[in-house]
Amino acid sequence: MQRVILASPRGYCAGVERAVDTVERALRLYGRPVYVRKQIVHNVHVVRDLEQRGAVFVDELGEVPEGALVVFSAHGVSPQVRSEAQKRRLEVIDATCPLVTKVHAEAKRFAKAGYTIFLIGHDGHEEVEGTTGEAPEAIRLVEEHDDLTSLQVDQPGKVAFLTQTTLAVDEVNSVVDGLRERFPALSGPGSEDICYATQNRQDAVKALARECDLLLVIGSENSSNSQRLVEVAEREGCRARLVDDETGIDPEWLVDAGTVGLTAGASAPEVLVERVVEALGDLGPVDVQERQVVMESMRFTLPVELRSNVRG
Repeated sequence: MQRVILASPRGYCAGVERAVDTVERALRLYGRPVYVRKQIVHNVHVVRDLEQRGAVFVDELGEVPEGALVVFSAHGVSPQVRSEAQKRRLEVIDATCPLVTKVHAEAKRFAKAGYTIFLIGHDGHEEVEGTTGEAPEAIRLVEEHDDLTSLQVDQPGKVAFLTQTTLAVDEVNSVVDGLRERFPALSGPGSEDICYATQNRQDAVKALARECDLLLVIGSENSSNSQRLVEVAEREGCRARLVDDETGIDPEWLVDAGTVGLTAGASAPEVLVERVVEALGDLGPVDVQERQVVMESMRFTLPVELRSNVRG
């Protein structure tokens, strides 16, 4: 019999729950179509489900008819995007995660004070693009520890760092330590930028990885926090694989895997976990257990436009 251990917490975080609820509520209140700039969250199943209900996902605001309703995704947008929406008289509902909004505020604060800001993150990620747009002249992107050797600034006494919220905690700490060596006066955000859910899911994976032969992470390829969960498990010495759903499981992975860990990235719905557990059971008898590592109770309120059942 194969033992399957479910990581807890796993799956939806408060920011993702809020973003998905935002689109669902907007469809109910405003009717079809509801335009959404970029993927509301990085999960193909969530996007496909919302498309079937009437959401239309676009890459640029130019694809949205003038005066229409558009939802900004959980990853945040730059001031330039907000300005474009205003010029095109779009009705905006902002589903940006409040923890991303906090990073934007920190970027503006440091830039206003004349700091050079090192933004630790992945080039091209929507969250990084949105944060950079808040202070493009001040922000310098740092992707990994190797980037530190080439960093030069005019005022080494006025430097600060911020981070993308979905990174691996250990890697961020390594980069920050390197920055502090180069720039002893380095300032940081008022509180950690790595989101509570990212940290909790990584802590849960660390705990599971020590007793599992294989760890399956449910999440899409473009989900940064899901990719980091795979890396965290591998650094703990556990084989790990990223799957979108049960169809991504290769039975070969399960050979000699007496204990399989299972978790889900912050944008993966719980129904996918249930489907994977069912698929594992179809391959042979399983003993399913849950391992609670951290308790979560965080909730975010919906955007103000959706807090009433009456369209304003």
